[in-house]
Amino acid sequence: MISIDPKEIPTAKLQGYLQSAVGPRPIAFASTISTKGIPNLSPFSFFNVFSANPPILVFSPARRVRDNTIKHTLINAEGTREVVINVVNYDLVQQTSLASTEYGDGVNEFIKAGLTQIPSELVKPYRVKESPVQFECKVTQIIPLGDQGGAGNLILCEVVKIHIHESILDQNGAIDQHKIDLVSRLGSNWYSRSNEGLFEVPKPLTTLGVGVDAIPNHIKESTVFNGNDLGKLGNIEALPTTEEVSIFVKENFSVKGVLSSDDQEKVHLEAKKYLNKDDISSAWKVLLAKK
Repeated sequence: MISIDPKEIPTAKLQGYLQSAVGPRPIAFASTISTKGIPNLSPFSFFNVFSANPPILVFSPARRVRDNTIKHTLINAEGTREVVINVVNYDLVQQTSLASTEYGDGVNEFIKAGLTQIPSELVKPYRVKESPVQFECKVTQIIPLGDQGGAGNLILCEVVKIHIHESILDQNGAIDQHKIDLVSRLGSNWYSRSNEGLFEVPKPLTTLGVGVDAIPNHIKESTVFNGNDLGKLGNIEALPTTEEVSIFVKENFSVKGVLSSDDQEKVHLEAKKYLNKDDISSAWKVLLAKK
């Protein structure tokens, strides 16, 4: 067994040990709004429920390890004292990953991730329509745990309104754990799905995905693709070039046959095959070859 003094290893390495050892952790998809009215959406796995009376949720936006800056979520929570915690299930996981990308100030992650923002009833931040459970909250306390990179900021939130999709309820009106199909975070790129087990979601740390808003409408509106598919397509850093698409088509005879058809659904189904294998680049090449 190795023994480690936390003060003697780099913070990034310590964070890796902590996140890999303490899990699985539920994911808070926190929706906030700035004092200027700009929406922000970001996932946090330093999150849990800590009280039922009063109903208190706690999550922690940590200071960035690399440069000791703070996140928009913390700034907004300090400024407005309101937040909506949206539960993340398997149907949302790819779009949640995309929303975790650090877009610049003023960029709406709802739009980038292809999610639907709907008004809350008692607070100003928007809810995520696709989330199976949404908690409208008032921020009661913010506790900074340090002033260096990696330090957390505990945000204590009192739940003032709960919204639950009827589709996840059982015959007695309770939340059915199979229907809600929750996901949670582990270390590195690993997640856990309550209905199945471990799976991996590669997450770009230094690049920005093009976003779901960059996907043509005929793809976004297709019945072939679900939210996770759109999240994968939006998570690519740059679209394949015309030359790359041309080479791909020449080298894949089966794709040529599909592209010769006027049936757009067949093209989408072909792209879906590549998405199911997490070959996002090839999926885009199929879609871009048939315009």
